Amino acid sequence: MDLAALQSLLGALPGTRVACVGDLMVDRFVYGAVTRVSPEAPIPVLARSHELKMLGGAGNVARNVAALGGSVALVGLVGGDGEGHEASRLVGEEEPAIEGYLVTDADRPTTLKTRFVSSGQQLLRVDLEESRPVTGEVEQRVIRTLRDAARGAGVIMISDYGKGVVTDGVIAAALEAAAEAGAKLIVDSKARSFARYGEVDLVKPNAAELSYATELPTETDEQMEVAIARALELWATKGVLVTRAAKGVSLGLRGQPVRHFRTTAREVFDASGAGDTALAALGLALAANASLDDAIAFAQLSSGVAVGKAGTATVGPEELIEAVLSAHSAQAEGKVATAQRMVEEVARWRAQGLRVGFTNGCFDILHRGHVAYLAQARSWCDRLIVGVNSDASVRALKGEGRPVNDLESRALVLAGLRSVDLVAPFDEATPIKLIEAARPDVLVKGADYSEDQVVGGAEVKSWGGIVRLADIVDGQSTTAAIARMALKEAKG
Repeated sequence: MDLAALQSLLGALPGTRVACVGDLMVDRFVYGAVTRVSPEAPIPVLARSHELKMLGGAGNVARNVAALGGSVALVGLVGGDGEGHEASRLVGEEEPAIEGYLVTDADRPTTLKTRFVSSGQQLLRVDLEESRPVTGEVEQRVIRTLRDAARGAGVIMISDYGKGVVTDGVIAAALEAAAEAGAKLIVDSKARSFARYGEVDLVKPNAAELSYATELPTETDEQMEVAIARALELWATKGVLVTRAAKGVSLGLRGQPVRHFRTTAREVFDASGAGDTALAALGLALAANASLDDAIAFAQLSSGVAVGKAGTATVGPEELIEAVLSAHSAQAEGKVATAQRMVEEVARWRAQGLRVGFTNGCFDILHRGHVAYLAQARSWCDRLIVGVNSDASVRALKGEGRPVNDLESRALVLAGLRSVDLVAPFDEATPIKLIEAARPDVLVKGADYSEDQVVGGAEVKSWGGIVRLADIVDGQSTTAAIARMALKEAKG
């Protein structure tokens, strides 16, 4: 997802309302240091320093919606115990972004997951829970509450951890509520089968869950496509969105081929709650009328940031913007290549049947004339290499005081342009060595040159390539820009 699309989507999220129904939990993290092993048994001794409590499960989905700027009606079940009161308090702290629609069942405990953590590593998790399905009057209260909460929601999300809240009756109520509200219905579940959810808009299993449910492998893209096709035969859902960790996600919609969405590899610090973050981002984006493709990209970006944080963490707009900027910077850095890597990239492109173009210049102060020139050059080929003069080479050509920007700065700015596929620096006065190494199909230079003046033109034509002269934007040049800046400084 590029920065412009992200900023546009983030601007649409405030005021967007969704509903979430499912298994509400309290996540408790007990932190401390381990410096010795117990004399009583071969186990570490945790010297407790502090603890934190936060909403988990469906509650963590709601927290992420709130952190992203939306509002959410949270339907969940708590026990008549201290943790139930704690869950209500935690929901209250998030108002008005989280509207709490909590049902109390005095006959069961509030689900509590306690994790013991030292040096960033979980040592042990202890669960207090009861997983029997809700029945009778408690179930009816959940259903009535869901109908109230769903009014005005653009998307209803079911977060089913298998703790008993999401019964067949609750699913039927969610389907009815979605139809009445004109909302999409998305399911994220730990169930062994997704058949029970009926004609929802999307189910979101992970690869292992899909494999178990279909009894098919899901390692490769091809295997994934077969498994998704089988899932659409077995289940009534309109679509299947499969999360595949570092491999990205795969989407199957009825009557359409499966599509795969890759993801940027990120360092995983703690995967707790990353699925909740993805569900929240996906649902909120769809409720804000984003396209499914943009909603998926937003969910991937959000969950990618979440796994780099400790605990069941939420992510905010500023963190997402920073992640996109960092990824863009890393991508630009990856486009700057040595002559040797340029040759390897060209070989890979040619194996794919792609047409390779080449142009060059100092590109000292990038201006709109450069941008237009490079866009036109890219329109004549499938991949464009830009040779850029080194600092010493620019100085030899332009004189002392040039370049204004050093090679690293110039190369990274060029690499940040969508029209540029590779940037290759060179030290010589001309790029002839790069041209002979790349053997481009198209050699591009500005229309202020004639074909017979273009360095490398004869060589390119000798192996069957062509020379093209790109348009020059009048009044745009680095020399003119420097002169204007000097004039302003003198006046100023």
